[in-house]
Amino acid sequence: MTTKKASGGTLKKFIIAMVLILIVALGFTGLNYYLKYFGGNVTDKQEYLYIHTGADFKDVYKTIKEQGIVKDTATFYWAAENMNYLNRVKPGRYHLHEGMSNRKLINMLASGTQEPVTLAFHNLRLKEQFAGFVSKKIEPDSVSILRLLDSTSYVQQYGFTTENVYTMFLPNSYQLYWNTTPEKFFKRMYANYEKFWTPERKQKAEAINLTPIEVSILASIVDAEALHDDEMPAIAGLYLNRLKKGMKLEADPTVIFAENDFTIKRVLSRYLSINSPYNTYLHTGLPPGPIMMPSVNAVNSVLDYQKNDYIYMCAKADFSGYHAFATNMADHLVNAHKFQQALNDRNIKR
Repeated sequence: MTTKKASGGTLKKFIIAMVLILIVALGFTGLNYYLKYFGGNVTDKQEYLYIHTGADFKDVYKTIKEQGIVKDTATFYWAAENMNYLNRVKPGRYHLHEGMSNRKLINMLASGTQEPVTLAFHNLRLKEQFAGFVSKKIEPDSVSILRLLDSTSYVQQYGFTTENVYTMFLPNSYQLYWNTTPEKFFKRMYANYEKFWTPERKQKAEAINLTPIEVSILASIVDAEALHDDEMPAIAGLYLNRLKKGMKLEADPTVIFAENDFTIKRVLSRYLSINSPYNTYLHTGLPPGPIMMPSVNAVNSVLDYQKNDYIYMCAKADFSGYHAFATNMADHLVNAHKFQQALNDRNIKR
């Protein structure tokens, strides 16, 4: 009888021990599972993870490992494999937060939930500069952006030439995804261009016998001439007067653009004979394209120009940035002499 009781007690202890071992094992497994999926693993070494177009999981894993994005790469790999991420890689710019779990990180990457970039640009003189600036904000390089801008067949489908396509890009602040392709970027800019050119603006352009593209070309000259925005409507009115009369615009900024030397402060007579379609001292009418990216204020100043009788202008001798306007050559020569003397007094030779 005693033996039976002892045997029963031993069995009971064995069962209890096995249950405890099972509980501990399950607890360890659960803890291990929790840590692999839900434990904080992302470090503070990088704010963003960039996954390039065409990258596969090996590329992503290599980047994560090399940049120290996670503390434990083994658990990340295990979680990625178990969450079927290996074949669901999506390019983009992903915002990282210290302490993110593998599960949260992988869900973000697999779903392509990236954070957009803000692209703000204005007063970029050349489209080459523009392409370089944009390429620092989004994945495509400047060469791929310029390739579209310089493609006659591509820009024609939007109604532009390679000379005037730069008028399509209106200075503003835009949000777009980092891995936006050059084609999608172009379409986004064109959509904004169409939105800007409302029926009202188109009617104003038609009233001055200009197309939207021509308005922007003239606006680029106005913008280059005006140091102060409040003077833009008067300058626009002057150039519109010259266009109506069939006079050459004779705008100094177009000569500087043609010379491709933007350090020039004094346009000398030898520059006026530069053989270029952008030289408005040689050619009547507007140049074939803008001489800089015109601001929205400049475009609106052309559309809402000041009605005046000005035909001539030159910079004021006080170097205030404003202009002295004239309706006749005699007055203009007086103003020009004052400014030339001021340049001489300051020893500004070019």
